[in-house]
Amino acid sequence: MAAVEAIRRETTMDDRESPERQDDDHDQSRRTDSPPRSPPDVSTNSLGSRVERVRRDVEEPPAKRTKTTAQDASQLLTTKTGGAYIPPARLRLMQAAITDKSSVNYQRIAWEALKKSIHGLINKVNVANIQEVVLQLFKENLVRGRGLFARSCIDAQSQSPTFTHVYAALVAVVNTKFPQIGELVLKRLIVNFRKSYRRNQKATCLASVRFVAHLVNQTVADEVIALETVTLLLEKPTEDSVEVAIGFLKECGLKLSEVTPKGLNAVFDQLRSILHESEVDTRVQYMIEVLFAIRKDKFKDHPSVVKELDLVEEEDQFTHPLTLTEDYDPEDLLNVFQFDKEYVDNEEKYKAIRREILDEGDVESGDEEGGDDTDEEEEEETEPPKTETIVDSTETNLVTLRKNIYLTIQSSLTHEECCHKLLKLNIKPGQEMELCHMIVDCCAQERSYNKFFGLLAQRFCQLNQAYVEPFQKIFVDSYDTIHRLETNKLRNVAKFMGHLLFTDAISWLALSHVKLNEDDTTSSSRIFIKILFQELSEQMQMEPLIKRIQDPSLQEAFEGLFPRDNPKNTRFAINFFTSIGLGGLTDALREHLKAAPKPLANQPAAVKDESESSSSSSSDDDSDDSSSSSSSDSSPPRGRANDRRERDRNGRDGGKEKDQNGKDRSRDNHRERRSDRRDSDKRERRRSPSPKRHNERRRSRDRHRDRR
Repeated sequence: MAAVEAIRRETTMDDRESPERQDDDHDQSRRTDSPPRSPPDVSTNSLGSRVERVRRDVEEPPAKRTKTTAQDASQLLTTKTGGAYIPPARLRLMQAAITDKSSVNYQRIAWEALKKSIHGLINKVNVANIQEVVLQLFKENLVRGRGLFARSCIDAQSQSPTFTHVYAALVAVVNTKFPQIGELVLKRLIVNFRKSYRRNQKATCLASVRFVAHLVNQTVADEVIALETVTLLLEKPTEDSVEVAIGFLKECGLKLSEVTPKGLNAVFDQLRSILHESEVDTRVQYMIEVLFAIRKDKFKDHPSVVKELDLVEEEDQFTHPLTLTEDYDPEDLLNVFQFDKEYVDNEEKYKAIRREILDEGDVESGDEEGGDDTDEEEEEETEPPKTETIVDSTETNLVTLRKNIYLTIQSSLTHEECCHKLLKLNIKPGQEMELCHMIVDCCAQERSYNKFFGLLAQRFCQLNQAYVEPFQKIFVDSYDTIHRLETNKLRNVAKFMGHLLFTDAISWLALSHVKLNEDDTTSSSRIFIKILFQELSEQMQMEPLIKRIQDPSLQEAFEGLFPRDNPKNTRFAINFFTSIGLGGLTDALREHLKAAPKPLANQPAAVKDESESSSSSSSDDDSDDSSSSSSSDSSPPRGRANDRRERDRNGRDGGKEKDQNGKDRSRDNHRERRSDRRDSDKRERRRSPSPKRHNERRRSRDRHRDRR
């Protein structure tokens, strides 16, 4: 009531007239003979309405006042533009009036507060306070406000392009925890670039590509999108497109020179052709020359990432392989308010995520919750979650890993670049075998052998010994199943394994699994061995290869390839290597075969002759036996054993017999024995074919088998 009396007092003081004014009115009333005017009514004045409003605010009960505030909030929040500016004090009153978190009004007020907070934090970020701003951003619900975050970053960068590297660093940090937010920013930048490129909006196009360039520097975006952007801008060169391409290369040229030097060289060759052909204005030509000078200085004044903004480790960053050729949804609906039926549950989930990111304790609940309920919820949240082992029976992760490995191999220009990219995939322990299998499979699918895959496998074996054993196991498995491969794939795999052997990427002991003989080899395995050793001789030359084969420490590896256990297998190995033009590798085998004892070398033939002679002697009559023994000159010899007996008998009985004329017949007997020996040798050669004929027959059988 004191406030009402004060306002009344002010009103009477304002309405009181001065003495001069009263005298003039008195004279006028005399002239007109009219009655004097009455003072104005307070209730009809504007000040009177103010008095009534103050009286109503003071005298109304709190419950009625809260109801009025809620009605005003509902009216403000349901307007067409989403509500006008609400002062902070009144906003707190409105939030206190609305207690139901699942209501539309509460969620709309929370949405407006979230939008204001994110927009304010992004506008004040700089190099000095970026770490503090990131921590404050993680306290806000970025999952719900990811559309607001992306729009605020893009708008702020377009208004101040000189701070592009700061906004890119901010997006890079957020991308480590929420990759979908980084992907959304990149998609919207791609869509904005396409629109501005079609509409010839140079400023918007330059801002978009500048942001993309710094995201490439922060490894949020892949370098493929950078090369596609420059290629699109220089495909049909104009003054504006060349200028935008130059601005883009200044920002990410250093990063591209480190990641894809060949791609960057191709871009600069295209710029050089534009400069020589004089297709653009003199000003743009000067800009191209300046860019070449910057490249010559190795982008000294244009670093990819400033030291203060290098906040993310390379292995923690998530790179999005987006391209310009695909269509992306910018998800513009995330920029406006949408009612969430599970608002409370989603808020609790984000609180758990926030505690994990910021390493906070239990977040205190709001003031509207009771103390007992808060303690119970905190106790439930502090309980350790039950760990459950999830078994992926669909092998989705394995298929995704193989897809990423294949795309990385096919998109790389050099083996060093490919190895660097594959190491960035963070291959988990136990997945080395999948990587090795993918390298071998990609090599086998080529039309001809590509040395790229051999160098790639060699690089992995030299970097980490964990890849040596998988490649050795693949060698053994490939040899066992070599008959399943086509000729082209067989050739590629053999040359690939030969490269790993002569570079000592894998151990030569893997060759101990190969057994070169007629029983353990097939036509496919012999072709594999042929191509393998031809590749080794071509890369190592013959003398080093022979020294390697004769190395005492590697005799276990070559025991099966150069067998010495059986003369038959030894001859087979000698004939095989001689037929493929590598007979020099079998010199030691030949010496071993010559030095072998004769009974060991002639035992199979002697046994065969003895069996034949025994069978023939049993079939003859006694009379034939007596006649053959008495007259050895008239009957032909029957094997080497009989010849030897006859020669011994002739040597004892008729060694020095003389005829009637007294002449010595020993010389004639010697000639007869020599002729008998020649005849027996001819019969032996007819009975057993020569090694050369035998090898020719075997090769013809192999060719017919391959044709079938």
